[in-house]
Amino acid sequence: MEASMRRKAAGGLLAVTFAWGATFIWMKQAMNAIQPEIEAVGRTPIVATLVGGRFLIAFVALYAISKEARSALYNPQLWKGGAILGGILLIGFITQMIGLDSITPSTSAFLTSLYVVFTALITTAITGQRVTRTMILGVAFATFGAGFIEGPPHLSWGIGEVLTVFCAFFFALHILFTQKITQEMSPIGVTSTSFFVVAFGSLIVAILTGGSATRDALSVVNNDGVILPLLCLGLVGSLFAILLLNLLQRYLHPVQAAIIYALEPVWATIFALGLGMTSWTGWIAVGGGALLIGNLMVELRESPKTAIEKPALEESQPHQHSVESVVILDPEEE
Repeated sequence: MEASMRRKAAGGLLAVTFAWGATFIWMKQAMNAIQPEIEAVGRTPIVATLVGGRFLIAFVALYAISKEARSALYNPQLWKGGAILGGILLIGFITQMIGLDSITPSTSAFLTSLYVVFTALITTAITGQRVTRTMILGVAFATFGAGFIEGPPHLSWGIGEVLTVFCAFFFALHILFTQKITQEMSPIGVTSTSFFVVAFGSLIVAILTGGSATRDALSVVNNDGVILPLLCLGLVGSLFAILLLNLLQRYLHPVQAAIIYALEPVWATIFALGLGMTSWTGWIAVGGGALLIGNLMVELRESPKTAIEKPALEESQPHQHSVESVVILDPEEE
């Protein structure tokens, strides 16, 4: 049963990466439609507005369709979990978008993919155990593949690179805290509260960075060419993808989940090629192949002794938000 659930979870998280790959296209379409506003107001308040709008749509939709999501708004414990997950996501998104303003997309992709490495390092440091040799090689292949799929990154270590590494660290924290929190409380409930936290936090960022032009920044959601991509971002990129992530990631080792998530740029590149937004290069084959090898190494050669901590949702269990009890694969070398 556990092995079957693990396979289903891996398949579900693969669907998450597919949805995230599509968000690249929708965000690109929205940004292209409001280039004059970006030049007039600034990139940060505009992107914060789009992120806030995306998560507000997801929050409203989940509130409308789920009684459990509505009940979560009256549960202080779920607000605590949502504040942790939503706060981490918000910091990751904001630092990534500010960093992207001064570095190339390929450099951003490479440095963001370091969250796979950070997930493995943090897990090892917290537990004192080590992951298998196969998983270490999988991490290496996945990180290389995600970073080089658009060509070799050009690093100069300015503020953009530093902020992007910072964002990668927070994305790793999000994987680890998701693993812990969704095992202790309702995944749907904590998804609802985390959506609200990201939406509200993004609004604050837009106000703080937009200054007197905040109203102009917030008004971009009504522009032609923005509404439809924003709906897709909210309903598919946030509601579908993050809800599915919160429901299923708890059945996998966090490092395994991180490697699966690294497939996002493969889907994004496939979509971009199909829409004529990028051109084929040999690096696409190299990076995509490395990502697939990294995933297959973990999936096909994983130790049969994998221990999956069963979700603990009993009301009597205390809820402590630490990452010290994340699940760990049997450390035996393969």
